[in-house]
Amino acid sequence: MPKNQFRMLRSAVAGIEAVEAQTQHSFARHTHEQFGIGLISAGAQKSLSGRGMVEAEAGEIITVNPNEVHDGAPIGEGRSWRILYFDPAIVTGLSCEISESGAGRSEIPHPVIRSPRIAARFETLFRALTEATASPGLLHEELLLQLVADVMRERAEEEERPAVPASIRAARDLIDSDPLAAVSLADLARESGLSRFQVLRGFARATGLTPHAYLVQARIHIARRLIAQGVPLAEAAFASGFADQSHMTRVFVRKYGLSPRSYANAFL
Repeated sequence: MPKNQFRMLRSAVAGIEAVEAQTQHSFARHTHEQFGIGLISAGAQKSLSGRGMVEAEAGEIITVNPNEVHDGAPIGEGRSWRILYFDPAIVTGLSCEISESGAGRSEIPHPVIRSPRIAARFETLFRALTEATASPGLLHEELLLQLVADVMRERAEEEERPAVPASIRAARDLIDSDPLAAVSLADLARESGLSRFQVLRGFARATGLTPHAYLVQARIHIARRLIAQGVPLAEAAFASGFADQSHMTRVFVRKYGLSPRSYANAFL
């Protein structure tokens, strides 16, 4: 199996990205701004999710929620998957339609779903979105609504997730308010009312990322949005707070497997 083969495919529907991967790559902890729904097509992997460590093998659906910290490593020699990334407004809007009360779920409850029926529906939608002659239409609407209904209706054990302490929220909000600004542990400590060590430990415990990793993740999100809008790579790197295009590229590949150039080409 190739060590690292990723393809970004053109999608017929705006706000949905399609990726194919065949890789032995182990991903560091990272997040996406989008919902992700995918299918393991060969091999198996283990990954951190919002509900702890999980494993998925061929034929199983994998999901990720916006800003959910996760990673991924192969079990064995490698694995292959196909995945669709959805702008949050698409999934939350469909979820509200699906819900009888009009108040849909804000999260996909299961990180791994074992259902041949849902897997088959995903495969059909993926092909419909990425075939060369695809254009938005009734079929895409039907398949998309059905898939979101499927993954949202999968029941999860009701678990109360621990709330992020107010002190850590204050530190996180300082980064979120301006990800391009230079920030130090001292700044975060002052904002949170904690010591530097307390804010470092508390931040990692509450978010799954250290403050520096969280800051870099916020900047790569900015870069991804700019690249999708057609901003040249060097300009996107500068505008998102990276030292240069090479630095942005290294971070982009480490987190998403794709190069920024491959990502940009899918929007041409």
